[in-house]
Amino acid sequence: MTARGWFLFSLMGVVWGIPYLMIKVAVDDLSPSMVVFTRCALGAALLLPFALRGGGLLRTVRAHWAPMLAFACIEIIGPWFTLTDAERHLSSSTAGLLIAGVPIVGVVLSRFFGATEHLGVRRVAGLALGLAGVAVLTIPHLTGGDAKSLAEVALTVVGYATAPLIAARYLKNVPTLQLTAPCLALAALVYAPAAAATWPAQMPSTSVLASLAGLGVICTALAFVAFLELIKEVGPTRSTVITYVNPAIAVAAGALFLGERLTAGVLAAFVLILAGSVLATAGPARKAPARPVTWSPRQTSRADGRVESP
Repeated sequence: MTARGWFLFSLMGVVWGIPYLMIKVAVDDLSPSMVVFTRCALGAALLLPFALRGGGLLRTVRAHWAPMLAFACIEIIGPWFTLTDAERHLSSSTAGLLIAGVPIVGVVLSRFFGATEHLGVRRVAGLALGLAGVAVLTIPHLTGGDAKSLAEVALTVVGYATAPLIAARYLKNVPTLQLTAPCLALAALVYAPAAAATWPAQMPSTSVLASLAGLGVICTALAFVAFLELIKEVGPTRSTVITYVNPAIAVAAGALFLGERLTAGVLAAFVLILAGSVLATAGPARKAPARPVTWSPRQTSRADGRVESP
C-alpha cells in the first residue's frame, strides 16, 4: 500500500472509531432521526459548496443517479438510523465491535459483485472465527429488548459491507465530492420531517451539541471524503479493513469517557473478530516461483536418464 493509502487508512481507523461514543452521548437527549438529520445536514452544508464549485454536479447526478441512490440508501439512510437507534440499548463498545464484522460480510458479498478469487481454507477459517466472535458478543444480549438492537446492527453491517462494492464497481469514476455531497443532502431531506417532529423542547446539553458537531464535521464530511478516496486507492474489500482499528478506538473511548466495562467476553470477542477479519480478507498466499532447470554443456546424461556434472 502506498504512503497515501496508509495515511487514509490510519485517518479512517480513528475517525470512524469515535462515532459510537458521540452517537451514544447524542441519543441520550435526542431521537435517532434528529441525530442522523443533524449529522447529514452538517456534512452536506460543508461539502456541497465545494462540489458545486467544481462544476458538473447536476450532470454527474443525472448520469449516475441509480447507483448513487443505492449508495445513499445502503451506506447512509438505512445504516445510520439503525446504528443510532441500536445504541439506545447497546453500549458504544458493543456496537463498535459488532461493526468489526464488516470485512467478513464484505468477503461473502463480493462474490455477488464479480469476485472470482477462491476463498481457500484460511479465509473460510477466518469467517468461522469472526462469526464465533460475534456469537460471544451477542449471546448475552439476546434477552430483553437487545435482540432488536442486534438485528439493527446486523443490518448496518450488511449496508456498510455492500456500499463500498457499489462505489467501486459503478461509481469509481465519480469525483468524491460529487458523490458524497448529494448523498448526504438526500439523507438530510429524508430525515427532516422526522427530525422536525421530534425537535427537542429545550436546548441540548453542551456535550450533546459537541457530539453532533463532531459527527457532522469530523465523522461525516471529513470521513466520507477520506473513505471514498481510500476505496479508490486500495479497493473496496481492503478499505473495509479500517474496522480492524475502529473497535479498539470504540472500546477505549467507551471505557474512558462513558465508564463502559471491559469484560472478559468483550475482550474475547475482540480477539476473535479481529483474527477472523484478518484471515478472511487476507490475500492468497504467494507461491515461490519454480526454479528453472538449466542444462550446461559440461553435464552428461547417464544411461538411466539421470543427468550428472563432471
